Amino acid sequence: MDEDELPRRLAADLEAAFPGFLELEQGRVYSIALRLTGQPAEAEDLAQDTFIRAYRALSGWEPARIRELAVRPWLASIVVNLVRNRARARAARPATVSLVDELAHPRIAPAETPHGRLERRASTEEWAARLLALPERYRGPVVLRHVDGLSYDEIGLALDRPAGTVKAQVHRGIGILRTMLDAEQSGLLTQAPGQPFRTAARPLEVAR
Repeated sequence: MDEDELPRRLAADLEAAFPGFLELEQGRVYSIALRLTGQPAEAEDLAQDTFIRAYRALSGWEPARIRELAVRPWLASIVVNLVRNRARARAARPATVSLVDELAHPRIAPAETPHGRLERRASTEEWAARLLALPERYRGPVVLRHVDGLSYDEIGLALDRPAGTVKAQVHRGIGILRTMLDAEQSGLLTQAPGQPFRTAARPLEVAR
């Protein structure tokens, strides 16, 4: 099933089209959840919950509304809200775990040599930890833009924020990641992987 024809098929016959919808979108939904939480088991649970909620919502919609659906930002909004709600319920930041090949961006083919695969695995784990160290208000926009590939307008729909705000938050988040990388290379990084970014000199100042 092609992503462009998803809304039409779902509107025509939800029961028949939903398995194909699930097969097409479950990888990216899991990937978003994994990058936002850092926990594979929780990401699987979040992905399952996302599609349960999606099915329930679609079941109550008129076909005309389904045909107008922007699928990717809509699913992203469900994932982000579920992650946010669970984090608030726990009142704790997610822990960093070892993130390996399942974090590899699906659009980037891994190197074919064993050495290349090992390098890619190490790099993936390092960047996963950096993403988890971003403040929440920047992490979501950066993941949706540079991991999931949504446009600024689509991210705005997913996060219910103006596209200009999203663009600024993505820019700021990338700036923090660059500062984080510089601090690592300079030996100034002091936080444990996945914890809020701080340097030995002072906490990183971020825009509020």
